[in-house]
Amino acid sequence: MISNDDTIKINQGVLLPLMEAFYTIQGEGFYKGSAAYFIRLGGCDVGCHWCDVKESWDASIHPPTDILSIVREAKIHSKTVVVTGGEPLMWDMFPLTKLLKKNNIKTHIETSGAYKMTGNWDWICLSPKKNKNPLDEAYVRANELKMIIHNLNDLKFAENESNKVNKDCILYLQPEWSKRDKIMPIIVDYVMRNDKWRVSLQTHKYLNIP
Repeated sequence: MISNDDTIKINQGVLLPLMEAFYTIQGEGFYKGSAAYFIRLGGCDVGCHWCDVKESWDASIHPPTDILSIVREAKIHSKTVVVTGGEPLMWDMFPLTKLLKKNNIKTHIETSGAYKMTGNWDWICLSPKKNKNPLDEAYVRANELKMIIHNLNDLKFAENESNKVNKDCILYLQPEWSKRDKIMPIIVDYVMRNDKWRVSLQTHKYLNIP
């Protein structure tokens, strides 16, 4: 049971529902292959049926954690932090990113863009979902667009979303992991015919790391 005091602090962004935090190799997108400290926050109402971290959805089961302790642990490991979820923008990210910046840590976020963009980010990976579309500001600010491809209709959705982002945004198509053997040849063919796109893989899963 979360106390009223903790609820206030969560709303202020000084406590966050921390599911897990770990130092690993970024497996996806533009920074794949580089070391980073991942902060995974609980809470998500987007509800993708293929989500591989459904245990993140219920924020109430993840302990409200002081951002001071989160950042203290982060700076031991890396100069780059990736905040992910769940959907991290359900929470106010300004206090966390201010503290990370104070410690000279680069701030990356992975988000569906469905909530107001809070925080000071060096890199924004936008991954839109059909269930709950991104807000306009997410398209404007995105550095990369990561579209998860589960079926052929997802390619149509990807094209539609690619027309909304800023001109400098890097475009990625990534196979949904459980369908990768079936979907990957389709993505490869599509990228070869539409070279504005790049292929993204979940290389961390091939490497068997977090």
